[in-house]
Amino acid sequence: MASLAFPAFGVSLACVSTSAHATLPETTSTAMGPPPQSAFVTTHWSVVLTAGRSDTTRAEAALARLCRTYWHPLYAYVRRRGHPPEDAEDLTQGFFAHLLGHGAVATVSPEKGRFRCFLLASFNHFLSDEWDKVRAQKRGAGNVISLDTKSAETWLSQLPAATLTPDQAFERRWAITLLEQVYQRLEAEHRQQGKGPLFNALRTTLAGPGNSAPYAELALRLGMNEGAVKVAVHRLRQRYRTLLRETIAETVSTPAEVEEELRYLLRIVAGC
Repeated sequence: MASLAFPAFGVSLACVSTSAHATLPETTSTAMGPPPQSAFVTTHWSVVLTAGRSDTTRAEAALARLCRTYWHPLYAYVRRRGHPPEDAEDLTQGFFAHLLGHGAVATVSPEKGRFRCFLLASFNHFLSDEWDKVRAQKRGAGNVISLDTKSAETWLSQLPAATLTPDQAFERRWAITLLEQVYQRLEAEHRQQGKGPLFNALRTTLAGPGNSAPYAELALRLGMNEGAVKVAVHRLRQRYRTLLRETIAETVSTPAEVEEELRYLLRIVAGC
């Protein structure tokens, strides 16, 4: 069973394992299974795939949102290929300008599969054709999304030297970015429901056994009984599982691919 704990987020993938030894109490098959087919009509990658030719405005908006969310893996990829930070930023911005402004949506087909695969393949094609053009442009021109390269460089600086290939850096950063999105969605939900203090107290329980205060201590802190805390923790972890699958669903083509992509995610982060 794979487990990942973020220094900043305290999230463990033990809580999404489908193994019999999962950290969480078992939930129903409905809660654990992939989203229903109807859910895919509104997921961002599916919008791109289905609306690319008939509703390009909607498809382009969906693609732009995905690009804003998942730029970090591409930046990590090009940095790991040896480009300095300034060139990596120009290349990433140049790619998104190219992708979002050259009718790429109309060429995307369901056969493109997962968004991460489409993104990396498109980026490699762009790098082979556009590097000289990007270097010739005025630095900073044509920016289409905001890149927090400082945070990207911080993450890259924490990697052991020469341990990850460019492809591995892309995949590792992809997994972490996706998990960050899940955590942020979970936190935002609780704050919108007026449950920010509850989330703050219980978020460390997402890291699995041994990474959180005892339930009795949490109960005292929250003014709840211990049984109520156990129920709240169970619901928090259950919701985390659901949001993880929903977030994965935004980047794949069919409901059947959600579980396969989740297993892939677990394999990537197992080495973190």
